[in-house]
Amino acid sequence: MNALLDMIVNGDGAGGGDWVSALLMMSLSLVLGHVVAWVYMLSHTGLSYSRTFVASLMVLPVIVSLVMMLMTTSLVVAFGLLAIFAVVRFRNVLKDTRDTVFVLWAIVEGMAVGTRLMGAAVVGGVFIGGVFLYMRLTAFGIRHRYDVMLSLQWAGPTSARDALAPLLKRHAARAQLVSQRGGDGDMDLSYRLLLRDPARSQELLDELQTLTGVEHASLYLREDESEI
Repeated sequence: MNALLDMIVNGDGAGGGDWVSALLMMSLSLVLGHVVAWVYMLSHTGLSYSRTFVASLMVLPVIVSLVMMLMTTSLVVAFGLLAIFAVVRFRNVLKDTRDTVFVLWAIVEGMAVGTRLMGAAVVGGVFIGGVFLYMRLTAFGIRHRYDVMLSLQWAGPTSARDALAPLLKRHAARAQLVSQRGGDGDMDLSYRLLLRDPARSQELLDELQTLTGVEHASLYLREDESEI
């Protein structure tokens, strides 16, 4: 047991203390990962938003920094990593980016232990595991800009569509038109809404159905359309 503890503390590289450098480098990678993820969240447009992809953006720099620490030890390790990553890339199809991150994490941990970099393996495993727990506890990646998607068919003239604005403003703190197809007399509209009171969403639908020009209206929860 004492030999194992000594290998963890002093077994990386030429001298002791390398585990401190590994911790500092992964901490910096986590900070940079936050920057990448936040920029993606703030700049994302469109109807599809993946929370798991945002989480992957934050964790990947940490894992890659650990990969680079391993690759700098020798060319044999570097070529070994490339070969294993090639097998994962071409032999397996993962539908979730988060699953890919976990596969990469497991591979790196195995390589760290296999190359006797025990300190990097332990510190990296604990650190990355803590990152995932942090994301779970803080619900990192969730955006609350909009609650629902509103889709409706507008049968009236385009000039009369202004009647929708006061109704939407009364029920939603924020409304954004994201899609418009068709022309006068037959138009499909899609809005993103941040409702003032989500429990009263049915009232919004009822009022829309009574509005002249609206033939059909439906609401979709944010979880159903924008977060995966």
